[in-house]
Order: sequence, then C-alpha cells, then structure tokens
Amino acid sequence: MSRRYVEELVARLYPAAERERQPDPRLRSQSGRAGRVTGGGLNRRDFFRLTGAVGGGLLVAMYLPGCKRDGDADGRPEIDTLPNAFVRIGADNRVTVTVAKSEMGQGIRTTLALIVAEEMDLDWSKVQVEQAPEDFSTYGWQSTGASASVRTSWTPLRTIGAKSRAILLAAAAEKLGVEVAALTTENSHVIHAESGRKLPYSDLGELVAKHKAPEKVTLKDPKTFRLLGREHIGVDVGDIVTGAAVYGLDVRRDGMLFASLVRSPTVGGKVKRFDPASALAVKDVVKVVEIDAIGPDINVLSSVAVIAKNTWAATQGRAALDIEWELGPAESETSAAHSAEMKRLTADSGAEEINKLGDPDDVLEAADEVVRGEYELPRLAHATMEPMNCTAAMEGDRCVLWAPVQYPAWAVRAVAKALDIPTGKVDLQIPLLGGGFGRRINPDYVVEAAILAKQLGAPVQVVWTREDDTRHAYYRPPAMHVIEASLGQDGYPEAWRHRMSTAPINATNYPDREHHGLSESNGASDMLYQVPNRSLEYSRLQTSVRSGWWRAVHTTHTTFAVESFIDELAEKAGVDALEYRMKLIGPLQVDQPQPDKDFPWDPERLKGVLALVAEKAGWGGPVPAGHGVGLACAIDHLSYAAEAVEVSIEAGRLRIHKVVCAVDCGPVLNPNGARAQVEGAIIQGISAALQEQITVAGGRVEQGNFDTYPVLRINDAPVAIEAHFVERPDVHPTGLGEPALAPIAPALANAIYKATGRRHRVLPIGKLA
Repeated sequence: MSRRYVEELVARLYPAAERERQPDPRLRSQSGRAGRVTGGGLNRRDFFRLTGAVGGGLLVAMYLPGCKRDGDADGRPEIDTLPNAFVRIGADNRVTVTVAKSEMGQGIRTTLALIVAEEMDLDWSKVQVEQAPEDFSTYGWQSTGASASVRTSWTPLRTIGAKSRAILLAAAAEKLGVEVAALTTENSHVIHAESGRKLPYSDLGELVAKHKAPEKVTLKDPKTFRLLGREHIGVDVGDIVTGAAVYGLDVRRDGMLFASLVRSPTVGGKVKRFDPASALAVKDVVKVVEIDAIGPDINVLSSVAVIAKNTWAATQGRAALDIEWELGPAESETSAAHSAEMKRLTADSGAEEINKLGDPDDVLEAADEVVRGEYELPRLAHATMEPMNCTAAMEGDRCVLWAPVQYPAWAVRAVAKALDIPTGKVDLQIPLLGGGFGRRINPDYVVEAAILAKQLGAPVQVVWTREDDTRHAYYRPPAMHVIEASLGQDGYPEAWRHRMSTAPINATNYPDREHHGLSESNGASDMLYQVPNRSLEYSRLQTSVRSGWWRAVHTTHTTFAVESFIDELAEKAGVDALEYRMKLIGPLQVDQPQPDKDFPWDPERLKGVLALVAEKAGWGGPVPAGHGVGLACAIDHLSYAAEAVEVSIEAGRLRIHKVVCAVDCGPVLNPNGARAQVEGAIIQGISAALQEQITVAGGRVEQGNFDTYPVLRINDAPVAIEAHFVERPDVHPTGLGEPALAPIAPALANAIYKATGRRHRVLPIGKLA
C-alpha cells in the first residue's frame, strides 16, 4: 500500500497526528469523515497494531499484487496492482468501505461496496462508503468510464472481501481457542455454532495484526449470495434527497474566491486585447487575470478570468468585461461545411479500409438493384446537470484540488504539467459528480482552477456557466454513414459496403498522431450480421472543434446506421425485422481485434436479448391502429442490449407509449441500480435522437443554454420503460452505464416509420408535424 495513504488514514484516526491541514467540513462522505490529511510515517505492521487498538475498532487494508492492468488511459504507466481496499470497522461494528471509482449518479459506490460486503458477510445496514482520493500508487486505475467499474473491480474486490474475512476468522479462532473450520460468519459477526458464541468483527482489532491473509481464498458460490442480486437503495440516496450530499459546487474553503472565465469562442483563438476596468468596477470583483492557452492533452483555451468574492460578482464582472479576440483559422469552420465534407468523403472509396470480406464492390456492380441508406448524426453536448467546476488551493509547494472528475490521474498529471511541479505535489479530492457521461474525463476545468490558485495565492473556485458548458465542451463528433447492399433471391444481403466519416476523438488530445478508423467504428466494424461480401471504409473529418467521449461513444452513431439499414433491408425482403436479424446474426466474420480477450463476442447472447425483448414486448402481436413498433439491438462495452419501442402520432405530436429493453451484462449485482442505468440511458438516447444537436458557425458553437440546446422534457418521455435482464450468474459481469443507449435511436426511428411510413435517416428527428 502507499505510505502516504497509510499516513493519511492514521492521521484521521488520531486527531493529534494531523500535522499539515485540517479536514474539509464541506467534503464529507456518507460516513461523516472528512478530507485528506498527511502525517508522519510508520510501517505496515505498526499500522495494523495501531488501528487495531483504536476504540476496539480495526482497519483491514489489503494489497493484491500481480493483478496487472494495461497502460492507463490517464497516461500513467501500467502498474502491477489493482486497487487496494480499505475496510474500516468501528467500535460500534459499523463498517466503512473505501471506493476508488467516481460516483456520478450511476450508483457505483453502492455496487462496489456490495461486492466487498458480500464476501465479508457484512451487515449491510451498517455499511458506509467513503470516497478514495486520487492515489495512483495505491489504487491504480481509478478512471471511471467505459462501463468498466464493475467489470474491472469484480474479482479484485471479491478477493479483498474474502481475504479480509479470512483474517477475521483467524483472529476469532485464536480468541476462542478453536479451529477456523468450526467458525462461520454472518452480519459482521464470527459465529461458533457449537458454543453459540458470536463475536462482532469490531472485537477482533487487537488480534488482526497477528494474522496474514492467505495467498489464495475460495470465493463464494453465487448461489449463496445474500446481498448481491437483491434490491438495495443507493448508499448516497439519503444524502442526495436531503441536500446533504456534497458535489463539487458545494466545496467551500476559508478565504475562497470565485472565478468566472471568458474563453476564446474558437479553438486556437486568443485574446487580442482586454480592458479590466469595467469588470473591476463591479462590487466585490477583486482581480482580472489572463490565462494563456495550453495545447493538446490539457486543452485549456485562451481566456480572461474575473475573480470576485462571490459567484454573482464574478459573473457580473465577466459580463461587463471589455474584450476582443483573434479567432484564428477555426473561424472558417461551419457545421454545413463539415456535413458537405463528410458527404464528399463517403461518396467514394474511403481513405482507410478497416476490414473486408470477399468482393462487395464487384457484387454490387453486378447487382440488378442496390439498396442505399445515408445516415447523418450531429455533434452532441453532455449537458450535465452540474456544470464543470473545480476548487483549488496552493498549500506550500502542494496544489490541493477538490474536483468532480472521472479520470483522476489525468487531472493530476495535467495540473502538474501546467504548474511545472511533480505529480506527487498534487492532491485531489473527488466529491460527488453531478453527471459525467464522459465530459469529466477531460481535465481542462481542473487546470484552470489550479493556474488561478497559484497566481492568486488563495483558494479559488472556477464555476462554468451553462453557456460555458455548452460552448466549450468536448462533443460527440458528427458522423455520416453510407451503406449499400444487394440482396440475394432469399432476400438476405449478398454484399454490404459501408463508408463512414467522423472526427477521431483522440485527435483532440493528440492532433499530430496518426488516427485510424478502427477505434471510431465499433458497432460497424464488429457487427455480427453475416454477409459473404462486406467492407467498411473510413475517412477522417478534419476539424478543430473538440471531440470527446459521449456516453456509449461510437455505437451511438454506428448502431443508428446499421440498425436502421437492417430494417430497410428486412422490409425490402418482405421478412419480419426480428426474424431477419435472427437469421443474420452469427460469429464475427472479419479479422477484427476483440475488445477484450476475456470477453469475446457471442452471437448467441445477442440473439438472447432479441428473443427476450420480443417476448416482453409481445413482438408480432396486434398493434393499435396508428401505432408503430420498432426494434434494434447492439453490443456496447461488452454487454448486449435490444429494445422495442412503441409510438404513435397524436395531433401531430410524437407519443412514445413504451420502451422495452433487454440487457445481458452477466449477473445483475444491484437490480435497483441496474434498472436506473437502463432507464437513464434510454431517456438520454431519446433526447439526443429527437432534439439535441450542436452546430458550428464561424468556428463558434451556436447553442448556449437549454433554450437552444433542449433536452427531453417529462411530457415527451416514454409513458413506460421496462428493463429486463438475461440472468447469467455463471459469467463475469460487464457494464451497464452505456449499452442500453446505442439501440434506442434506431428502434425509435424504425417505430416512427412503422407508424407514419416516413424514414428518418438524419438526427435529430425534430418535430414530426
């Protein structure tokens, strides 16, 4: 384990050991413990001895060597550890589990704590969760994204729980003078059945340090689970509904200032001139500071910050600021030009052949009839409820941050680079995130706060306005897909040629690297529909507008094209859309790298979710007059999802009566949270399909607030959403945050066609009247 983190924990347990700073009263976890403190050093054995003696409580800290991770997306080197877990058992036998993933509404703190609690046989009613600070040396891959938190933590956290339980059993056996085999555990107690004695875990503190965790442990049979797979209310729900939860915007420090920044309207633009006088004339504005642009990987825009004693003064001073910009080369960019360029790029052979099977070009050339579909999707913003924000302070030579981030290590590395200090001099606390969806991966807003804290010599909170959030985001890039196919006598495709164009996301961070279409095309390159002659070609859209990871990323546009086109082919063939898909689904045909060698694509699982959604939606049954039901399926982030949508048009207005979703993500560990993830993905996907789009004119984003970037309102939401899961307790769990989003747009568009006879190949669909 990290010595620094050990020191911090000891300092928290021993107030007298807090030598460098006091806890933050505005960054408390559910357990009520406060922010990060550092102190003197002690070795591992002393750590166990000391913590085992505090008020009868104990702390079990587990280190799991040999669980090697690949190089982190944060840019940190790979390490040979997976997150260490800290399980603190108090004198009252309450247990606090430290979680190293960011909570942004997906309920991950609940599910990860449940995994530990299950293997430790904890009393769930007395389990509390605490957020880990950024500490790569201790936790390794803390990044939260790619629907990977449960998948990557499943075995390590189970092992941690099982090893912790083994230590407690050994300590209890010594205390009772019996063999370990004579003991069992239940509800945070060790039980000796023969004598009837029950020892609370908290009574074993003084003995824990004497016992070493076994090298190997036997994990529970899922059939014996008491906690996992059961309904649980999220551990943060109580604090959220009562207003006690602390988000980034809630952080407060003594003497804190507030900053509102005017950023360049274009990427690559810079301040030409500004006059601070009008801003400084606003009451409580104390300073106006210019921030220079910082290039790729950090991506801080050229800006001017208005610093004030409160947010109102900061925003009023900003509004009064007299500023002029040099917009740079990006001034010529427009969405219309981007669309025209993608149309040109997809009109002929793509710049890069991603994969090919057989000779689709010759087959299409010889075909009597070619079915063609052209699909276009716009840029999308994340529109998180909590705008970007960060609080930063310099404490001596250390930069201390309170930031709602998804990729903590990237934020620390970016701040260290911007301030020219070692990463070990950057401390990052992670409050709750008011939504993320991929936007809080990028660290630009964190770096802004750190730069200002260093310049001002005082704590400062940078708060983005809604307009800032919309106009200076990292957008789901626009995309265009052109698919052509010819059908055999049986109505199934003999040839399939897919040409696509989009902007590579990583070009925003690494513009000088070569970027390949394979990373932008999942959902198309790895489709499981069997076609004897098929190809996929990619052409890069060049743009300075920033691209980023938006929930479900590339499958949001590739699945729309593929699943809309499959429906068109089924209709052309005169075959039911479900039957058509079932007949075509098979093993991957092309030479395509698997996303994870431990999770190869399984066509039977894709068929399984289609069969389940068809059953639950009553597919093929009678449909009310004027109604239409559409279908779509997808593989996203290693999970499988299918959706059926029923719609009608009432008085010129779209009415979504029901969405039925089936998901195969392996075992469902927290059903309540799982349903919430599916429902949230469907709502966000419908919102994007119907009305969300970011447009660019003169290099500037035209949308600002929710009046120009509308999101789905409750009166347009589905009347009912049903989430069903293929129960697979025998496999390793995969993700749930994103898979249900990919199929919703094509299922909706297919349903609208069934109801109206009109195809929608361009998103957003907009008003139907």
